[in-house]
Amino acid sequence: MTKLLYSASALALGVSLVVAAGGSVRANDKLIELAKDPANWVMTGRDYDANNYSKMTQVTKENVNRLRPAWSFSTGVLHGHEGTPLVVDGMMYIHSPFPNTTFALNLDDPGKIVWQNKPKQDPTARAVACCDVVNRGLAYWPGDDEVGPLIFRTQLDGRIVALDTKTGETRWEMENSDIKVGSTLTIAPYVIKDEVLVGSSGAELGVRGYVTAYDVKTGEQHWRAFATGSDEDVRIGANFNDANPQYGQKNLGLETWEGDAWKIGGGTNWGWYAYDPDEDLFYYGSGNPSPWNETMRPGDNKWTMTIWGRDPDDGMARFGYQKTPHDEWDYAGVNVMMLSEQKDKDGEMRKLLTHPDRNGIVYTLDRTNGDLVSADKIDDTVNWVTEVDLDTGLPKRDPEFGTRMDHVGRDICPSAMGYHNQGHDSYDPDRQSFFMGINHICMDWEPFMLPYRAGQFFVGATLNMYPGPKGDRQNYLGLGQVKAYDAINNTFKWEVMERFAAWGGTLATAGGVMFYGTLDGFIKARDSDTGELLWKFKLPSGAVGHPMAYEHDGREYVAIYYGVGGWPGVGLVFDLNDPTAGLGAVGAFKELANYTQMGGGVMVFSLDGESVYTDDLDKGEFEPSSGENAPKSGEKDARLPSDETARQPG
Repeated sequence: MTKLLYSASALALGVSLVVAAGGSVRANDKLIELAKDPANWVMTGRDYDANNYSKMTQVTKENVNRLRPAWSFSTGVLHGHEGTPLVVDGMMYIHSPFPNTTFALNLDDPGKIVWQNKPKQDPTARAVACCDVVNRGLAYWPGDDEVGPLIFRTQLDGRIVALDTKTGETRWEMENSDIKVGSTLTIAPYVIKDEVLVGSSGAELGVRGYVTAYDVKTGEQHWRAFATGSDEDVRIGANFNDANPQYGQKNLGLETWEGDAWKIGGGTNWGWYAYDPDEDLFYYGSGNPSPWNETMRPGDNKWTMTIWGRDPDDGMARFGYQKTPHDEWDYAGVNVMMLSEQKDKDGEMRKLLTHPDRNGIVYTLDRTNGDLVSADKIDDTVNWVTEVDLDTGLPKRDPEFGTRMDHVGRDICPSAMGYHNQGHDSYDPDRQSFFMGINHICMDWEPFMLPYRAGQFFVGATLNMYPGPKGDRQNYLGLGQVKAYDAINNTFKWEVMERFAAWGGTLATAGGVMFYGTLDGFIKARDSDTGELLWKFKLPSGAVGHPMAYEHDGREYVAIYYGVGGWPGVGLVFDLNDPTAGLGAVGAFKELANYTQMGGGVMVFSLDGESVYTDDLDKGEFEPSSGENAPKSGEKDARLPSDETARQPG
């Protein structure tokens, strides 16, 4: 095996685009076929629609209360465990937060680790991680005639690594992000065709965001698209926003910034991707501008806070819709993109993209061209905006809740955490319902000026967070909600309050049951139609990942990471007490430590707790060697030291 170690930043200077001469390469048919099998969970979101939807029906409303633990696995790592494991052809691949260990388990006997890969990383990466040392998952490539299947991992120190699925050996690794300037890597990689895509983190340190495509086989960089700067850097295509010129088109990555502020302007993307093979477009969101203090960066700050539709072959953007021009509140718009096909109010079948944003608005776009179909408040307590103009796409701000200098903004809803954050939500196509985990948190905001210093936090605001109007502000509880949303009729079918933010996301199933985890350490199941609580189980630690489902030997399993952390858990995991610490999270979640503590692992459930071990009690049991050196019945094992030898000193 040849281990390839490249610097992505160096390759970016001279690498040419790798695009098939005869047009774009067809989507990876094998990966698509694997995703169609409900036994597998081959990528974040389960398939390219990114809907976290399982077609399995063994677990239903009637029997979900029979779910019991089937088996569990500890990663040996504390801190926040975000995302989900992957399951492909009877193997489960598990990731951990820093140090980003990867494990492979054979589901025929998950009690034995097939392989594990623990990287040696620069520990200084921990110091520049914004909000805990989390990681959001792995990616799988099924291989071809030349190269076998690979697992892709991102690391906090900014590297992307390709691992052999059979042995766990490193096949190649690349430096994607430079931790010296505060750029880390927490996003789950994303495989499209023969490329693996990754974003970047670090907007709180003035990092200029980008998405990069690497060759799955070699790690060679194919292209990189920035969120700010020239049209060439941002990879603005010739037909960019032709369907919606009101969104803006040319030269705006420079013209909407003052001077060179775009060079430290943020717009990182560390959330989730989706892909439409027929349109040959992938979708993601760029995050908040930097610094948070809006006075220091006049202008619309394009193209931060943008929903993108890009060609995966060359990275050229077909459309970009900026949701929050000149963001004042850190409403980083990297949240999940869920793809559906539904009839609109006129009865026309539309290819849609639905995105619950951190700014408290859930957007639905036509994913073929970026047309804005709807923009609804996630909760009626959203107050920074009165409405979104569907013709221009612009939010109508309420100036009372702005964040200008020499002014303390009071009771701004949502907080910088957003009414939605990194949680990966789900969509049930049979019910046309999106199930969303919500943060119900508001804030006070006081900005201040500060200089930029590479590798140091570049925020410029002090935040105080607390429960939203529907929560219990006296006791700092009622910080979350779970909701079922109809994007066509612009209605919420049901909603329930939670003690803490529903941070991790949701799972929808064809059995009519939706699942989610809670920060205080429960996995819960609710009736998809009514929201009625049907079942819950107390996990060893709080959950910041989202549930997933798979099948093995004809049996349906539901799995979830446990391990409290992430932004809402920073006070607990780092033992912080100042309510404004953790960028305001410590105060909001000061009661969390009374309900859960740190942990880290995977918990797997099945009906009645049945598993390969209940099927066969001898599964995984120790079997003595049967070779010629094994002791015969009644004889001492000659391979063990004699009593005399055992008594010798040394």
